Amino acid sequence: MPDANPCLNCGACCAHFRVSFYWGECASAGGLVPDELVTQVSPNHVAMLGTERRPSRCTALAGEVGQHVSCSIYQQRSSTCREFEASWVDDVHNEHCDKARAAFGLPALEREQFDALVISAI
Repeated sequence: MPDANPCLNCGACCAHFRVSFYWGECASAGGLVPDELVTQVSPNHVAMLGTERRPSRCTALAGEVGQHVSCSIYQQRSSTCREFEASWVDDVHNEHCDKARAAFGLPALEREQFDALVISAI
């Protein structure tokens, strides 16, 4: 079943974009994200360590981009991560997904490809 989710074979978004969010999502403020994995980037926002600079790679990303990846804090991830969807989830194209994949030489996900992965997992 892991192959059904194209994100588990990608991880490009976690190694391309800055993952910033409101500081209130940190554990010390009552949120879920571990404090030791973030850095302050503005008075009200933090970013996941590793994504505040270039080249970017979230400290919570395990594995090799484009091969097999996972998030070491998946249950504690920020809203930014929870809201980011691969292209064609719920039949919606995500150009940011395409941009991140392209940065690692990965082709954009095609609607038919995503549908085939989901159907094979059923």
